[in-house]
Amino acid sequence: MTTTRQNGSLYTAIQNKIATIEFGHPASNSFPSELLARLTSEIISVGNNDDVSVIILKSEGEKAFCAGASFDELVAISNLEEGKQFFSGFANVINAMRTCGKLIIGRIQGKAVGGGVGLAAACDYVLATENAAIKLSEFTIGIGPFVIEPAVTRKVRVSGTAELTLDASNWKNAYWAKEKGLYAKVFGSLKELDEEVVLLSEKLASYNPTALSEMKKVLWKGTQNWNDLLAERAKISGTLVLSDFTKKALENFKK
Repeated sequence: MTTTRQNGSLYTAIQNKIATIEFGHPASNSFPSELLARLTSEIISVGNNDDVSVIILKSEGEKAFCAGASFDELVAISNLEEGKQFFSGFANVINAMRTCGKLIIGRIQGKAVGGGVGLAAACDYVLATENAAIKLSEFTIGIGPFVIEPAVTRKVRVSGTAELTLDASNWKNAYWAKEKGLYAKVFGSLKELDEEVVLLSEKLASYNPTALSEMKKVLWKGTQNWNDLLAERAKISGTLVLSDFTKKALENFKK
């Protein structure tokens, strides 16, 4: 069942120390600012919940995992402050995922674009289907994946990020993403994916929660400057989105 709500939907279910956070939006599970803010708050809240040992992050439906940030909001940006605020949405989510005391499993059932790739990269362990191709298409509209770059590069290294960013109009398939380290495992069907997500989350939930929390800190070592770094990156994107190049590109895209 997919949501028809204009600002999207966000649901959390907690069972047997496993929290499943599911987001949805009628436009290929893209994110308006309000939904990004809600997801950020939810990750912080669940991260502080002693009844939770592990988090599963997933999206609605069987098609796209996440089409990135809301196109309608992107088109509507009219000044630098609005631009910086808009791009801070994914910065805040990534930082919430990074500093959350719980390990996050990403369940990626379909394609991910732009911020959706950043979301997958900010998970601690990602399981995907063969349909989970990825693309960073930001160059095609005159901006760049500056906010999500640190998270993406942390998983696929600089060469992988360069390949994704510079080849902005082409998809990389799920096996490319696995080879580069973004995905841990790739499955032939949604059924197999979900079975593995359940198996892994149940195993993790049975382990010592303090050990899991300490391991999370180890995995994210060296990222303490990301609050400032991602804010700076949001400003770069916020500036670029106001350029004539981007305004024209967005206008053509709308047509």
